[in-house]
Amino acid sequence: MKITTRFWISLILSLPMLIAMIVMPFTNWMLPGGEMTMLVLTTVIMLISARPFLSSAWSSFQKHHSNMDTLIAVGTGTAYVYSIYAMFTGKAVFFESAAFVITFVLLGQVLEERMRDNASSAIEKLMDLQAKDAEVKRDGKFVRLPLDKVATDDLVRVRPGEKIAVDGKIVEGTSTVDESMVTGESMPVTRQVGDDVIGSTINMTGTFVFRAEKVGDQTMLAQIVTLVKKAQSSHAPIQKLTDRVSDIFVPVVLMIAILTFLIWYVFIGHDVANSLIFAVSVVVIACPCALGLATPTALMVGTGRGAKMGILIKNGEVLEKVNAVDTVVFDKTGTITVGKPKVTDIVGDEKQVLTLAAQLEASSEHPLALAITEEAQAQKIDVTAVSDFQALSGKGVQASIDGQRAFVGNSRLLEDATIDDQLQQQMVQLQKEAKTVVLVGQRQQVIGLIAIQDTPKETSEKAITALKSRGLKTVMLTGDNQQVAQAIADEVGIDDVIADVLPAEKADEIKKLQENYSVAFVGDGINDAPALTTADVGIAMGAGTDVAIDAGGIVLVKNDLRDVDTALALSQKTFGRIKLNLFWAFVYNVLGIPVAAGVFYGFGFILSPEIAGVAMALSSLSVVISSVLLGQSKLTTS
Repeated sequence: MKITTRFWISLILSLPMLIAMIVMPFTNWMLPGGEMTMLVLTTVIMLISARPFLSSAWSSFQKHHSNMDTLIAVGTGTAYVYSIYAMFTGKAVFFESAAFVITFVLLGQVLEERMRDNASSAIEKLMDLQAKDAEVKRDGKFVRLPLDKVATDDLVRVRPGEKIAVDGKIVEGTSTVDESMVTGESMPVTRQVGDDVIGSTINMTGTFVFRAEKVGDQTMLAQIVTLVKKAQSSHAPIQKLTDRVSDIFVPVVLMIAILTFLIWYVFIGHDVANSLIFAVSVVVIACPCALGLATPTALMVGTGRGAKMGILIKNGEVLEKVNAVDTVVFDKTGTITVGKPKVTDIVGDEKQVLTLAAQLEASSEHPLALAITEEAQAQKIDVTAVSDFQALSGKGVQASIDGQRAFVGNSRLLEDATIDDQLQQQMVQLQKEAKTVVLVGQRQQVIGLIAIQDTPKETSEKAITALKSRGLKTVMLTGDNQQVAQAIADEVGIDDVIADVLPAEKADEIKKLQENYSVAFVGDGINDAPALTTADVGIAMGAGTDVAIDAGGIVLVKNDLRDVDTALALSQKTFGRIKLNLFWAFVYNVLGIPVAAGVFYGFGFILSPEIAGVAMALSSLSVVISSVLLGQSKLTTS
């Protein structure tokens, strides 16, 4: 039976007893049927909702171990059995204690289960990125076939705007391809005969034919899926602090309870009933009601506070691991940078150069052209039509403007045009800064330069500074080339750069870092999914792909890199509150056990099972209050 179903059964059956417990001191109202009704309700809870706990405790006992389930089973079982005994001997019962413990513990498990349920959807969304069909050459004609019909060595034609079906090598045609989803490279790349293409990337401008080389499970996307699955399955479940302590705590409590009974019955000479009351009080005061609430209540408040701040923390496992993080690794494109090319420099007569370039690029959909036209629009430059437009293969474009030849393109244009020494030096300098340089000219002379780059986000430098002031090491891990990556890293203040890394290698680089550091990885792309799941803590940018968001343990909804520091601070604060809750839960138990055992009986102070139940409730209340205060506490960030 599902945890959610068991919880609702326990909650619904416990509510009548809770209502009776609250109103009875004021109205003397009791449940219809009194103790017999309480027995029936609690028995159903014990048989259905508590059964897995009892089974787990018994299994652990057979293996000479104890765990959280042992605490639950012993506490609720003792309360239940004693209450049956008390009901038939005219003593006070506390069936509600057993029922409430089960309800509280199940509530915690339901909350944890909901926050952890994210693994399978990431895999499904990765697979959805695949092309559904392809135009394959069969019997001398191109026909559209389902993806699973594409075989190695098939010739596949790809038109503008279509997804490339599988991995292969171009045999005919030239185009630009958007590979950002796989390589992390923000700029579309030119692909021509002899170049490799990657399945699921997008063809942007031209039509080409390629020969299929890797299909099915051999494609790069399929390999990424495999890596994500492997990384997710390699995460060993974290042994909760309560389970680690309970392995010692439970046997000690049981021994104290047995010793208490023997002392009062054998050595002091009390009757069985009174001796049993002392023993039961010991077990009840040690009952893990507060322990069951310690983690889920803090998680609920901490994650709720995070959600209001635009920070989604997916599970308690993340909170524990954040405390050990000493290195934060960043993807570049879309994480540190905007993820979109932008004009950064215009050399020459700014208005003339930008106007000329915008006129020539007005009808192009190439990302570099779009960056130029957007800059022209921002500067409110009017663009007029051109004539005799012509594409220069591998170089750029040219056209006639006011009867004069004008051109825009890359440095290959210098094969047919001239550039003065000053512009030449400025072009080299811009290229050293890892910027893409567009040459703009008239007739045969270059008159200006436009530099384009995927620029850092405005918040990136502040975010890196905050993390470094916290004493954390910062690293950039990217598919971009070393020169581009280093330029961006220097601009925002990142310590180290690992560049030219393919998706399949990103997870390996994270593993290498994990040999010496505890690593948090921040990313937003499909290519980041394996690294997000391999890192000790995966932090996904909210404006990134669904796959990255699903793979990350923390999601930054506002897509603000400064929230990385806030997320780490909030996670540490929440986990610290969980430890504080567990500490106080145990303190209540440890301090209450001697009283429950009758140590102060000679002074007329005893802790009956009823009072032990009240003390247990106070323990739970203190944990809840502690968790609620987490929502009001000051969040210290660097």
